[in-house]
Amino acid sequence: MQVTIKLYASLAAHLPAEARSTNQHQVDLPSGSTVAQALAPYGLPPALTKLVLVNGHYIEEANRAAHLLTAGDVLAVWPPIAGG
Repeated sequence: MQVTIKLYASLAAHLPAEARSTNQHQVDLPSGSTVAQALAPYGLPPALTKLVLVNGHYIEEANRAAHLLTAGDVLAVWPPIAGG
């Protein structure tokens, strides 16, 4: 199944070089893959994956290992953001 992975801000550096300009990468995953399994190949530090959305819906950290993805899903991840 195809899923779009979007990594924002400093996390974009974990994408393949050709995907960094758009912050997104199309991937083929086995059916039944979870959010955690989809993100594992990117080697993202857990402390930097604070905001994780699937199709615009927040996935709590405790649910990422169990939340199943389906074909066409968009998985977006942002690091913690501070500002003022």
